Amino acid sequence: MRLPSVIVLLVFVCCSFSVNAQNSVNHINTKIWYQQDSAADFVDGISLNKAYDLLKGKKSTPVIVAVIDTGVDTTHEDLKKILWVNKKEIPGNGIDDDNNGYVDDIHGWNFLGNKNGDNLTKTSDERSRVYYAYRDKYEGKNIDTATLGTDEKWIYAEWKKAAADMTISTDEQMEVMMLEALDKSLRKQDAILQQELGKKEYSISDLEHSEIASVSGKQAKTSYMNILKIVQTDSATTNVSLLADLEEYLDGKKSSLQNKTTAPPDYRAESIKDNYYDINDKYYGNGDVMANDPDHGTHVTGIIGAQRDNKIGVDGIADNVQVMMVRALPPGGDEYDKDVALAIKYAVDNGAKVINMSFGKSFSPQKKWVDEAVKYAEDHDVLLVHAAGNESNNIDSVDNFPNPDFLNTANAPDNFITVGAYGDPKINNGKFIAYFSNYGKGTVDIFAPGVKIYSTLPHSYGYHDGTSMASPVVTGVAALLRSYYPQLTAAQIKYALTGSATHLDTVNKPLKDDNSTDEPIEMSELTSGGLLNAAAAVKLASTLKPETKKVNSKPLQNNLEKK
Repeated sequence: MRLPSVIVLLVFVCCSFSVNAQNSVNHINTKIWYQQDSAADFVDGISLNKAYDLLKGKKSTPVIVAVIDTGVDTTHEDLKKILWVNKKEIPGNGIDDDNNGYVDDIHGWNFLGNKNGDNLTKTSDERSRVYYAYRDKYEGKNIDTATLGTDEKWIYAEWKKAAADMTISTDEQMEVMMLEALDKSLRKQDAILQQELGKKEYSISDLEHSEIASVSGKQAKTSYMNILKIVQTDSATTNVSLLADLEEYLDGKKSSLQNKTTAPPDYRAESIKDNYYDINDKYYGNGDVMANDPDHGTHVTGIIGAQRDNKIGVDGIADNVQVMMVRALPPGGDEYDKDVALAIKYAVDNGAKVINMSFGKSFSPQKKWVDEAVKYAEDHDVLLVHAAGNESNNIDSVDNFPNPDFLNTANAPDNFITVGAYGDPKINNGKFIAYFSNYGKGTVDIFAPGVKIYSTLPHSYGYHDGTSMASPVVTGVAALLRSYYPQLTAAQIKYALTGSATHLDTVNKPLKDDNSTDEPIEMSELTSGGLLNAAAAVKLASTLKPETKKVNSKPLQNNLEKK
């Protein structure tokens, strides 16, 4: 979910299509379109200003929001004042002052590191991890599933699904070959352009407005710009970030193919060194929540709560939040179920009332642990907001984890929201629903802005696309409601968000290719809700009466014991 712009590049490389560029957005403030209002601003954002108008004169209470992600730039000018601070810890003294098992967890915790301060820098896809972990146990064996318990039956089903996907297809090989050709072409042009412009890093805007004299330079510029226009790359994007994203995506694709024939290294064992298969071995990691790859988490954090009163950068959605970073998303590869489960529990135990989860994967062998953590959050009245994913899939029938479908009970939790992505048609190629967004009549609760979303980046600002961006938009509004209506439960907040959503009739169905011919579909087939509307959510929340909900305020006993 972390490379939507490069996924668009992939679409460009692998598909043939005609281009009909949208140039009708000059009158829109695209930096904050997603916060604007259809009537006042002529753009279909979430009506945030109207929501604040409705809240004038009301008191708010601080709300802790946990962001389970890659990390956050703790030095960012627009974020450093809204970061959660564990006041029970003395920074840098190497002592677990609050006796919660995590030393120097000042702004949160990093589950992707070790006590020496080293961090996981690479991992593999979950499909490969599942296949090789259980291959010796299941391959070639006649397994009678009737004899298996619920947990092992699930693991066996996940292994069978992984084993069925271990054959390399021609399409996959062609995809990698074409990505390699694109990478080689862009780097060749980039080398020429660096020399022509006299600098190693330049923005797309710099290139567009440059005067280049040489024939080779003009050719390089034309070729480079044609690709960027087709994929609608933002003008602030730099050559360095674009090529780095492409390299990471290509590396992941190549590793995925290689893993189908050769077991990947156990990167986790080499760096984190925990006993992965023991959920009670939980006091690993370190307090470095910035780590080596904070781009995604920094962007998500800014959407939720970038400081609103400093007149710089971008205004976050919620005005009275403290953002706790819990690092559980590795750079490249898939997240681990154990880290996700412990991240949720850590956030709950440390006071988070809303948790954002902008990640997902197709396999979840230790789903039991995540289910238990989701239930733990429900028992403590904590709302979970999860991105639906960027594969244009119907997740009613295609696996996307984590999800609220518990393995060991039919009772679905009432604290889990799954979010799809939309964009105003003026900036979304004439469409409402983002072409990449996953959807599901029974699984996706609401759609929120996830196209051309401007927010904080490490030491800077910029745009990202994806349900990873739509999820924190919902999280920000949920935090706003919990701040101004603290008496409402997580289930009531979910109801206020989904029950007030704007319902459309016919929209475009998400497709693999942004330039495919629109396929109309009833929006009720894509989601049980509609488009997020902050003002309507405030109105509905204001009418709700407090519910009596028994909340378990006791943390896990083991969380108070030092290892």
